[in-house]
Amino acid sequence: MNIREIELPGIGYKFEIITRNKDKLVIVIHDDGRREIYHFDADDYDEVVSSVTLSDQEARQIAGIIGGMAYKPKALETVEFAFDDLIIEWFQVEPNAPAVNKKIGDLDIRNRFGITVIAIKKKHSQKSHNPGPNTLIEAGDTLVMSGERQQIKEIINQLLSNKE
Repeated sequence: MNIREIELPGIGYKFEIITRNKDKLVIVIHDDGRREIYHFDADDYDEVVSSVTLSDQEARQIAGIIGGMAYKPKALETVEFAFDDLIIEWFQVEPNAPAVNKKIGDLDIRNRFGITVIAIKKKHSQKSHNPGPNTLIEAGDTLVMSGERQQIKEIINQLLSNKE
C-alpha cells in the first residue's frame, strides 16, 4: 500500500492512498475534526465514485470497527472449532498475480494446494457458484476458498498476490 501525506495549510492534512489492489482513496482530516473520504474510479483516478463526510466521533468509531476493536465474529469461531483447521477465506485477486487470466483447471488448484474454490464474485458483480475447471480467474475477482489455513495462505502468496 502506498500512502502520501500532504499538509493543507489552514485546512489540515490530506492522505492519498493506493491499495495493493490499486484502489485509490483520499482522506482529508480538517483542523476542526471533520473527515472526508473519497473513493476514486479504478480506471480513472481523477473521477470520484463516492464520498462521505464524518464528524471526529464518527471517524473514531469507524476506525475502531475497521481496526477490529469493535467486532469479533462468533460464527467464525464456531466454524473453525467445528472443523478444526478447515476455514473459508475470501480473497480479491490482485493485478498481475500469477493466476490472472488462467483457468482454475490449468492451475491445478485442488491438487497443488489442497483447497477448493467454492465461488467467485467477478469484478463486475457476476457470480459463479461452484466454478468448474474452465472458469477464468481475472484481476479483481474475489475467490471464496475452503481449506486449511496454511494451504490458503500458500495459494494467496503463490498465485493470487502480485509478486512485484
